[in-house]
Amino acid sequence: MLLHIIARGKIGRSPEGELVERYLKRLTWPHKLTELPDRGGTVPPALAPAVTVLLDERGKALASSELAARLDKWRVSGVRECRFLLGAADGHEEAERAGADLLLSFGAATWPHLLARAMLAEQLYRATSWLAGHPYHRQG
Repeated sequence: MLLHIIARGKIGRSPEGELVERYLKRLTWPHKLTELPDRGGTVPPALAPAVTVLLDERGKALASSELAARLDKWRVSGVRECRFLLGAADGHEEAERAGADLLLSFGAATWPHLLARAMLAEQLYRATSWLAGHPYHRQG
């Protein structure tokens, strides 16, 4: 299953960009990062069947183990692409929220969207490592 991060805004050469790159390099699952301008641009077509996850402050906060379980469930059920959409500073339109399969939150705090991208890359690495039996994730 392809893990596809579709993010508004260019991360460029920055500490957050280095973190994203670090975790994406570690991923053993197929993955892709698509950057779109803050406004406009076209979201690439999905590989069907696909699941769409929007990062949204009003979404559901999942434990790392819950995210891993959902990824595993989707992969086993034949989902070809899991798309993670990160909005610009102003977030997502209501229509985008309504069309998502999951609204995911990284907690009640408001995070800069570039840092949220790094956090997502880390969580995807953590989840896929856990599913592969790698000791990166330590559940206590």
